[in-house]
Amino acid sequence: MAKRVLIVDDAAFMRMLLKDIITKAGYEVAGEAANGVEAVEKYKELKPDVVTMDIMMPEMDGITAIKKIKEIDPNAKIIVCSAMGQQAMVIEAIQAGAKDFIVKPFQHSRVIEALQKLS
Repeated sequence: MAKRVLIVDDAAFMRMLLKDIITKAGYEVAGEAANGVEAVEKYKELKPDVVTMDIMMPEMDGITAIKKIKEIDPNAKIIVCSAMGQQAMVIEAIQAGAKDFIVKPFQHSRVIEALQKLS
């Protein structure tokens, strides 16, 4: 069965790019969210298998959203997506419970590898 993925990023083009990579790899996009608040709501509503989570977002950043999702579901599988130079935040995200991270700009193979590791 195809894994269902929730894409979280405040940039619509990033969500589109990820959606394209994820669907071409045979995964299903369960939904999209533009900030951490939406991410938590959508997680509760859609119960995806995997979440791709941006860090820098308005209203609620990715790290806070990871913590809140982990409170709802301690087994949540979250992959952090961050731009170069956000190493400290990546470490914080891993400590908050993220399972992996991919760096922007995305390499298709790296996104798929991260998804496969969590499948």
